[in-house]
Amino acid sequence: MQGDARGCELAYKMVAERDNEKYSFARESRLLIVAKAKVWASEGWRVVITDQDGKAYAPPEFDQLSAA
Repeated sequence: MQGDARGCELAYKMVAERDNEKYSFARESRLLIVAKAKVWASEGWRVVITDQDGKAYAPPEFDQLSAA
């Protein structure tokens, strides 16, 4: 039994990479992680969002994720 999501892994993860730098963020809010990812992508970072099911989303798919 999994129980409630609080105290467990956060639902959405974002990884941004550029040159030799790599940053990752995790949020429960889909909208906040999409907004952050769009900003990083607009600044030239390679950004991927992964949802709680392990599905990865690239920048062209961010709108699908924010509309879900």
